[in-house]
Amino acid sequence: MSITIERKAELIKEYAIKDGDTGSPEVQVAILSERIANLTGHFKSHNKDNHSRRGLLKMVSLRRKLLDYVRKDDEERYKSLIGRLGLRR
Repeated sequence: MSITIERKAELIKEYAIKDGDTGSPEVQVAILSERIANLTGHFKSHNKDNHSRRGLLKMVSLRRKLLDYVRKDDEERYKSLIGRLGLRR
């Protein structure tokens, strides 16, 4: 259900704004999107796992807040981020 260390490093490398950047909203949203996708797949076979579903809803909410922050800060950055991640909005 969680992402591997290698996959997380790839996401950080791909979405980082500068070297050593792990806390920018882009990186955080990318990591959350990967975790959300993994959990969504988990629910295909474990549809009664309500404890994990609560965690999924919290992650979706946090991603939404981060995306709202990026949108308020810089509209072009927001559009490029959702385009790269394939999110609809």
